[in-house]
Amino acid sequence: MPAPHLHCDRVVPLRPRRPRGLAALLAALVAGLLGGCQATLFAGLNATARDGGVVATRDIAFDPAHRLALDVYRPADAHGAPVVVFFYGGSWRSGKRQWYRWAGEALARRGLVVVIPDYRKWPQVRMGGFMRDAAQAVAWAHAHAGEFGGDPDALFVMGHSAGAHLGALLATDGRWLRQVGLRPGQLSGFIGLAGPYDFLPLTDPDFIDMFGHGHAEQLASQPVHFVDGNEPPMLLLQGTDDDLVAPRNASALGEAVQRAGGRATVELIPGVGHVALLLAMSRPLRGRAPVLEDVTAFIRAQADRPARLAMAAAARVR
Repeated sequence: MPAPHLHCDRVVPLRPRRPRGLAALLAALVAGLLGGCQATLFAGLNATARDGGVVATRDIAFDPAHRLALDVYRPADAHGAPVVVFFYGGSWRSGKRQWYRWAGEALARRGLVVVIPDYRKWPQVRMGGFMRDAAQAVAWAHAHAGEFGGDPDALFVMGHSAGAHLGALLATDGRWLRQVGLRPGQLSGFIGLAGPYDFLPLTDPDFIDMFGHGHAEQLASQPVHFVDGNEPPMLLLQGTDDDLVAPRNASALGEAVQRAGGRATVELIPGVGHVALLLAMSRPLRGRAPVLEDVTAFIRAQADRPARLAMAAAARVR
C-alpha cells in the first residue's frame, strides 16, 4: 500500500462578520429552510444571482423513462473546463434542481461547467433508486461534457447534505458507476458539504425504510464502509455548529481515506451550521465562510494534477 497522503483537518477561521443586515438575512434563510419554506427562499437567492457571462441550458432530459432532467451552467467562453455534477440535499426526500440556479451560476463564474440534476426521492424510491439516478447523471455529464465546453477527464462530483451522501457513495462504492460503464477512478475528485458518511445506527423509521432493515443493508449505505484507498481525492467541508449532520461524519470519512493511503482534506469551519455552509456560496452570504474559494481551489488543483503527472512521467522517460 502506498504511503498515505495525510492532510490534517484544518480549522478555517470565519471572515469578519458583514453588517447586521446580512446576519439577519442568514438567520431568516436558515429558519425558513428548516421551516419548510425552501421554494420561496431559494427563489429569493436565485433573484440575487447575476447570469451575465454564464450560459444556462435547462430542462435537458437525461432519463426520460423516469422523467428526470438536469440543468447545465457554463461560462460563455468555456473550453476544456472542469465539469462538476452537483447533487442538492433534502434528506433524500425533497428538493428541485431549479432551486439551485444561484449555486450553478456561482460555480460557473469560477470557470466551471456545472451540471445540476434531479433524482428520484423517498418514498417513490429507496436508496437503490436515487443512487442509480445519480450514477446516470454522472454518466450523462461524462458523455456530453464536450458539448458544453467541458473536459470529461476533469469530472467532479459535489453535493450538500443528502446530495453529498450520493456523491460520496459514487466515489467509494464502485457498483453504482459500474452500472453505467464508469469507475470511481475516473472521477477527478469529490467535494462534500456537510455530508452524512458514517451515520449508523438508524433509528428514524423513514431512514430505515429508505436504507434497509437489516444491518448488511444499512451498512451498504455508509460511504465510510467502502473506503479502500482507491477513491478520488476528496475535499470535505463541515461547519462545527451543524446540528443536523454531526461533524464527525466528515472526520470519519477523511480519516478512513487517509488510513487507506488515499487523499482527503477535511476543513472544519467554526460557527457555521448545516444550511449556512451551503448558503456561503450565495452572493448575499459569501463572506460568511470561504466555501466557494476552497471548492474552486481544490478543483483547479486536481484538474491540473493529471497534466503535472504526465509531464513528470515524460521527463523521467527522457
